[in-house]
Amino acid sequence: MQRVLSYMRRAVDDYNLIADGDRIAVGVSGGKDSVLLLSALNALRRFYGKEFSIVGITLDMGFDEGSDFSPLRGYFDGLGIEYHVKETQIGQIVFNARQEDSPCSLCARMRRGALHDEAKALGCNKLALGHNRDDLLETFVMNMLYEGRLGVFAPMTYLDRKDITVIRPLGLMPERDVIGAANRLSLPIVKQHCLADGNTSREETKRMLLALEKEKRGSMNKLFGAIRRSHLNGW
Repeated sequence: MQRVLSYMRRAVDDYNLIADGDRIAVGVSGGKDSVLLLSALNALRRFYGKEFSIVGITLDMGFDEGSDFSPLRGYFDGLGIEYHVKETQIGQIVFNARQEDSPCSLCARMRRGALHDEAKALGCNKLALGHNRDDLLETFVMNMLYEGRLGVFAPMTYLDRKDITVIRPLGLMPERDVIGAANRLSLPIVKQHCLADGNTSREETKRMLLALEKEKRGSMNKLFGAIRRSHLNGW
């Protein structure tokens, strides 16, 4: 956890992600990144110089197979963390009602909207997402290859239509360190079934970047450094 907090503290301080009095909703998908994020924010608030509160939110996507979130609830209850599961029909809408050929974009928009609405309903002014450094690099490369533009999500973004600020406290942390921390801390992981798993443009981009890193060690660090030095989109 000390290593996780080192990455998180640097991101929080460098980009002013947390202010006194913040009530931060954390989007908890059930995967390693989001469970680690909520756990680390809970640890950070014990010694950080600014007072803030946190609440975890999981969207039940409404897939036919269903998901058991009791391991997450038991874990967060043990830490004294407020935790909510919001039932949705996003999975049914995307894959059954709409039958999208490229479902990821619609699913992402609907998940973002549901998270924003639930965070506001719970009195939160910020929403923390578990994107790590590798997620950022994948998005940057995908924007270049598929849209022909330079762009990537920022460490902090204010959404004026929702009056909520999105922050990414794990944005400086490589995915390999996230995996290592989640394993060492024995975090409960609950994976929601998705029909598009393993067959997306993001998965293809991830494999490409890992192959590049294997061939030219340090390439991902250099690419991330270029993004930060360019001050691209809030970095």
